[in-house]
Amino acid sequence: MKYVCSVCGYIYDEAKEKLPFSSLPESWKCPVCKAAKSVFAPEKKQESPEKTVSVPAAPLDSDIKDLSAGALSALCSNLARGCEKQYREKEAALFREIAGYFEAAVPGVPDADLERLASLIREDLTQGYPAVSAAADACKDRGTKRICVWGEKVTNMLDSLIRQYQTEGEAFLADTEIWVCSVCGFIYVGDAPPEICPVCKVPAWKFDKTEGRDSA
Repeated sequence: MKYVCSVCGYIYDEAKEKLPFSSLPESWKCPVCKAAKSVFAPEKKQESPEKTVSVPAAPLDSDIKDLSAGALSALCSNLARGCEKQYREKEAALFREIAGYFEAAVPGVPDADLERLASLIREDLTQGYPAVSAAADACKDRGTKRICVWGEKVTNMLDSLIRQYQTEGEAFLADTEIWVCSVCGFIYVGDAPPEICPVCKVPAWKFDKTEGRDSA
């Protein structure tokens, strides 16, 4: 039996490892991306392609002015990263500046806590990404489909990190660093960033170290 990491695609092959996946301790992590054991799933057999299901498009009756400050900040941040990939640093800098402006205008969330964050992330994984991916398939939008693939992997990692933190507490982050891929947003906990991002495959120098973390 083979089990696949939903974040980086690493395959745990029971035949090669000579140890059943179920026998691994719950603290075991993916050797490539360090995702928790819980993000692994049995490898699916390749099936014949399914027929495309028609998904009605949502009415485009909204305007950018209707977006929240948080949404505008995220939008401009993503546009900045897109410009970076195209080596348009001047445009990227402008989008980062605008993103910062809107980020500063985001109101505080009174009921924000780890459980609420975990709930929203799992809602994205179970409802948000499947819905957007299905719509992208129906419209044959390869760009959106690729964004969904990367985004779902990164969100799976966030879910994994939160679960590990909930289990281990501050000890999970003790004497280590947190690195964030500046291209796809993948988060890696370790003394040094991975040589290659497990999600988008950019080199280690594309990772930024998170500075100034609050102590417990």
